[in-house]
Amino acid sequence: MEQNQQLLEQIQQKFLLKQMPAKEYSPLVLAYIGDGIYDMIVRTIFVSYGNTQVDKLNKQASNVCRASSQAEIAFAIAPLLTEEETSAYRRGRNARSFTKAKNATMSDYRHATGLEALCGYLYLNGEMERLLDLLSEGFVRTGVLCVEAPEKEKLHQEEERTKE
Repeated sequence: MEQNQQLLEQIQQKFLLKQMPAKEYSPLVLAYIGDGIYDMIVRTIFVSYGNTQVDKLNKQASNVCRASSQAEIAFAIAPLLTEEETSAYRRGRNARSFTKAKNATMSDYRHATGLEALCGYLYLNGEMERLLDLLSEGFVRTGVLCVEAPEKEKLHQEEERTKE
């Protein structure tokens, strides 16, 4: 977690950026940065599988990054979210966007925007470990991407705790 949080801190320090609490950003700004973070995570996973043609990497990544896949993941991890995370997700999902969904239903597009807002929220709060745990579990539960969830038990404990 520290290395990823360190990346955010390094960017802020290098470019003399002020820190602003993630809650203060609009949901669409959270989704904007979250889209980039989600994409970076997916690309990193595919690149780690080894050298291959870039067009193949793009096809693989676009399958995982499309709205319908992101919506599936959002539904899969919903029971694992804390109240605060659920709030960030809902803000993104309910935000009025001027962009139109391409090759996706409006419902999928909204849920994907919610997931991206959650990603942005966690990233800006320095909670990359939590974000990676949630996405890993989402990938496993949906089969969208074949990865092992390293701390599956920890997530299930959190799921039980949020139900209480």
